[in-house]
Amino acid sequence: MKKRRPHSEIFLKVKRGSLSLLVAGILASLGATPQRSVPQRSLGLQGWQLARAFPNLTFERPVELTHAADGSNRLFVLEQGGLIRVFENDANTQSASVFLDIRSRVSSEGEMGLLGLAFHPQFKENGYFYVYYTKRNPLESVLARYQVSSPGQAVADSTSETIVLRFAQPYDNHNGGKIAFGPDGYLYVSTGDGGAWGDPHQNAQDLTSWLGKLHRIDINSTQKGSYGIPVDNPWAGNREGFREEIFAYGLRNPWRFSFDRQTGLIWAGDVGQNEFEEVNIITTGGNYGWRLKEGNRCYNPRNDCDPGNLIAPVHTYERSDGVSITGGVVYRGSRYPALLGTYLYADFGTGNVWALRAEKGQKTGNQLIVTGAGSIAAFGEDADGEVYLLDHRGEIKQLLPVDK
Repeated sequence: MKKRRPHSEIFLKVKRGSLSLLVAGILASLGATPQRSVPQRSLGLQGWQLARAFPNLTFERPVELTHAADGSNRLFVLEQGGLIRVFENDANTQSASVFLDIRSRVSSEGEMGLLGLAFHPQFKENGYFYVYYTKRNPLESVLARYQVSSPGQAVADSTSETIVLRFAQPYDNHNGGKIAFGPDGYLYVSTGDGGAWGDPHQNAQDLTSWLGKLHRIDINSTQKGSYGIPVDNPWAGNREGFREEIFAYGLRNPWRFSFDRQTGLIWAGDVGQNEFEEVNIITTGGNYGWRLKEGNRCYNPRNDCDPGNLIAPVHTYERSDGVSITGGVVYRGSRYPALLGTYLYADFGTGNVWALRAEKGQKTGNQLIVTGAGSIAAFGEDADGEVYLLDHRGEIKQLLPVDK
């Protein structure tokens, strides 16, 4: 669910044990001159570890954790195969029941599957929530709305699906898949470049394509059937045939993005091709470079690739640190003041977890805080802003100081 190596090959690696990071490193180095490492200022975050947050619970390929902002203490976990499970946010919770089962609609091999979940800001009143999933025959991505029959309902109505939008996929990887409501009330949807290698159809730079973008739609409008276009979208009302849904573009596979609860900034981890992983702060109308650039380096063409309007990543890392970034969240919880305001992110392949600080869009420090964390597929937040890490092998984890 990221690039060809990390979330198609590495997800397959989890299942088959067939690939190795050594091979990935060799492939990444072919034809490339290593970029000189830039020393990172330590943030002074000492002594962190991971522990299971819910020791009695195990999930099947979890890829998202969130809450409904409905005043309840419930958490929801997406399983890639097509289930949403719900449970009480209590370390002693014994079981997670099925909230929605759409396995019959979802194709979940490799990077495909049930990939995104977002609850309507008025979920407590209207019972609406949204999911993003992939399917075959035809091969496409689907954004759909579901509903519970009454507030607080323990099980959603699997027959209540309303298709909001759908679009064809040329390949079965690089699907993006994160969906989230912004502080403006609009729904944001991330899409990858469509897959294969090197964005062969140049989707990410094509403003007529759904792919390689962050989209922004108004789900309270019926302008386009089940949604509308915010009037301040960058290409709203354009006459060039560009997709009015586009908020930002030039992304390879923004598997996970998030909103800083305090500032509203959009942080995204964009999975690289074969040299660099990158962290971006997304702004309206921004072009983040793919496939012209990978990280800060020209990719295609290899020289003179920047027309002058590309936005550089706030941070990149090389194959020595990992092969598939999992975008995280800015910590705004209350348990760990030392982490406050840091952007927490991970690498799916190596299990490294970092904390990053930035001011006015510029990195001020980056620190590796945990190694060997597992196959971290996503970060999640509860209603209080406390952070959880989802190990694709089945466990929900949390950061703890080593003296706890």
